[in-house]
Amino acid sequence: MVLKTQEAVVARIKNLCSEKNMKISQLAYVSGMPPSTLKNIMKGNSKNTGIVTIKMICDGLNVSLEDFFHNGVFRDLEQEIK
Repeated sequence: MVLKTQEAVVARIKNLCSEKNMKISQLAYVSGMPPSTLKNIMKGNSKNTGIVTIKMICDGLNVSLEDFFHNGVFRDLEQEIK
């Protein structure tokens, strides 16, 4: 299955939260962002999550940006420009 970039970001966040036994609400708290912001990302209401927001999420998960993106879910993404 080929994912869009935003779907891959959501899948990666879910995977990392699962690995760390962390709920989305906990992640929002430790990332220093409103829970509504993270929930909008996870529900697909936010279509273009910025790199600074992803970095905040990585900080909350205690992973580097490199580790976040170094995952198979980002290998074969759907072409965004059509």
